[in-house]
Formats: sequence, C-alpha cells, structure tokens
Amino acid sequence: MAERPRSGDTPDDPDYDWLYPGRGQGDDQGGTGDQTRPIRRPRPDETRMMPTQQRPGSAGQQPGRQPSPQSGQQSGDRAAQPAAQQSRPAPASSSRDETPPPIAPTPTPSKGGGGGRRRPSWKTIRRVIVVLLVAWLVFLVVVPIMAWSDVSKVDYEPEGERPESQPGRTYLMVGTDSRAGLSEEQRKELSTGDAGGSRTDTIMLLHVGSGKSLLMSIPRDSQVDVPGHGTSKINAAFAWGGPELLTETIEQNTGIRVDDYVEIGMGGVVGLVDAVGGITVCPTFDMKDKDAGLDIEEGCQEVDGTTALGYARSRKTDPQYGDITRAQHQREVVGAIGDEVLSVSTFLNPFRYWNLAHAMPDAFAVGKGMGPIDAGRWALAMSRIGSSGMTCGVPISDLSVQWDEERSAEMFDYIINDQTDDIPAGLCTPTGLPKSVTG
Repeated sequence: MAERPRSGDTPDDPDYDWLYPGRGQGDDQGGTGDQTRPIRRPRPDETRMMPTQQRPGSAGQQPGRQPSPQSGQQSGDRAAQPAAQQSRPAPASSSRDETPPPIAPTPTPSKGGGGGRRRPSWKTIRRVIVVLLVAWLVFLVVVPIMAWSDVSKVDYEPEGERPESQPGRTYLMVGTDSRAGLSEEQRKELSTGDAGGSRTDTIMLLHVGSGKSLLMSIPRDSQVDVPGHGTSKINAAFAWGGPELLTETIEQNTGIRVDDYVEIGMGGVVGLVDAVGGITVCPTFDMKDKDAGLDIEEGCQEVDGTTALGYARSRKTDPQYGDITRAQHQREVVGAIGDEVLSVSTFLNPFRYWNLAHAMPDAFAVGKGMGPIDAGRWALAMSRIGSSGMTCGVPISDLSVQWDEERSAEMFDYIINDQTDDIPAGLCTPTGLPKSVTG
C-alpha cells in the first residue's frame, strides 16, 4: 500500500496536520502509514449557513439601480475567491448584517399631564355649548323676573270716562322730586334739599306703534284744566291727586289714552345710570348750577349718576329757555339710559346685568297691570329713541310754555291715530316752538 503523504512533503502541499491530530510524531518514529486517524466532524452550528440581509443601498435591494464600479469590483473579488472560502460558514456570534426588529412608537403624553387621555369629541363640545347657552338664557329671564316682583305697583287709571282704545301703545313717564328713601347724606350729595311732598319735575309721553317711536315732553309749568281744580300748572295735578289725577288731566287735555304708567324718583336716576356704568351727555354750553350740584363744561362727555341727575334737573343755567332746556336734557338722559340698558354689553356682562335688574325696584314704580313683558317692550322702545325715534316738546306758542292750540292739536291727532311717520319736521321740534322762532 502506498504511503500516505505527509503534510509538507511537497512545497505546494497545504498543511493538513490540523485535521489529523498526532500524525507527525508517529510517522517520524516509524509508525505505520496506514493508521486510520479519527476525523473531527464540525458541529452543526459551525456548518449552518446564516441567513443574511442585504444592506440598504445595495444593488439587489433597489432594482434598476446600476451598481457602482467599486461595488462591481468587490463582487468580482468575491467570485475569484476559492469556493471553500465563499462557503465558509459565518460565525454564530456575527450579527452585524441583521436588521433589528422595529420598535413600537411610544405615545407622547399630553401637555396637561393627562397621559393617554382622549380629547373630547366635537359632539361633547356641542353639548357643553348648548348647556351653557340654555343656562345663560335662563339667567337672562329669571333675574329680571325675580327683581320685578319687588317693583312697586301704583294705581294710575282714573275713574269715569276715558278715551277709547287706540292703535299703538302710549306710556306716561313721570320723574318726581320725591326725597323718599334718600338718607341725609344722600340728599346733601345729590343737592336735593329737604322739601317734603312729591311733585313732577318730568312729564313725558312715549308712543310706540307702527311708525317711529315718539318721546314728547310736557313742560311742568304748562297751564291746563285740572279736573276739579280749574286751570293750573300741570304738575299740580300730581301733587293734588297723584298718578290718577295726572293721568286724567293729560287724557282730557290731549285726547290720548294712557296705556301704562312708569314713575322714577331722583335716587332711581342715579341708580340706573351707575348700574349701566355711566351715560354720555352733550351739553351745548358750560353748566354750573349750585342748586343742582352741577359743574360741567360744554361738549360730549361720560357722566355718573349724580352728574346725570344734576344735568336733568338744572334750569338756571339757561336764562332764556329755562324749563324748555331742562326738558330737552331730561329726554337726552332718558334716551341715553335706554341705549345703555339694552346694549350688547349689558347682556354679555353678568355683573352689569345683575346690578341693573336689582336697581329696578329702587328706581321704578309702575302702574298696576303692567307686567315684565310690558316693561320689556317699554325698555325696547326707550332704546330706539336715540337711534331711530323722534324727540320733541309739546307744541307751544311762546316761552311761557302756553300750548299752541292748532299745532298741539295736530300733534295729538298723529299720536292718537298712530301716524308718527307722517309728523312734519316743523311740528316736532326740540323746544316745542316753531322753527321760525328758534331758527
């Protein structure tokens, strides 16, 4: 038998001694060349081909992409290597070519610290909005109803024959100089004096109907026939018989039926103006009246309740027109209050709305039969006076406030028939005098 060559017998023979443990020593010492040596078989883990994945950017992963020259050269080098080396198994511990499994994203906590809480749906938001709107509407309705229960009700409808029902609605508005309810300190602050009794400083008729709202002043010194008392100043009717006699006097001298009655005292004016946060007045001259506690300059300006009351009461600052000018200022104050009462800010500001509603019991006395709905209509009509209504004095013939029989009768007919839109401009003037007199 031919002798098995040993490793290293020829220069080109590779060294395979690592496959035959203990071979070289036995052969050199005369051992037999045919001795069978145990061959160590590789473990399964050493011969198993490990699956590999192409790295991103390789030619095999992106079809249609031309390999770079460098990558082609590397491929040729690998092909030139012996097959034994190309098929040599990768070590089990090698994992550089393996792509790690994807990691699930971690939810980002909300800024409010709520973790994974879900945001409220649009349906839930709408429900909240509806609930808030309903609660707000309930507040707007309930608050004035509660306050209305404390408003004083007075008898104003006279007994006996009265004008028949007429289209539209006419309110008799009276401002009294009553000091009732005012403390000594308040009387000094408001410069009201200590006069007893109650007289009317302000008498107005507010007509609301199919046409423009009309606010007409009646000078308190107007000479009229007072039922049961003969000819006298119209404000004397209130002093003698209260709201009932005043209503009867107006109805008999004008033919206009009074549908509702509203009375406000000095303290009421102050309370209302302060409740709405002040009003704007525009005096046409400087006004300084110690008796009214007034000292303001010409021009539009915002005033509080105390100044507004003095502005409406003062009659000595205008020596020419006196009570006529005062009546104009009273209409101005009434219209300004009406604008503020029904302004958007009143309904959006709960504190202002609350204060205004609770100022009503101390400010007003209304005729029996007038309910909160009627009061709301009156307030709405008042808010329209400054923007789209008409304001004027009862037509008079001279500065003694004597009514002009022809012109006043014409004015009264327009109101009785609810035809305020047809009133000529020369008939409805701020002073009541014809334009030819006032210019």
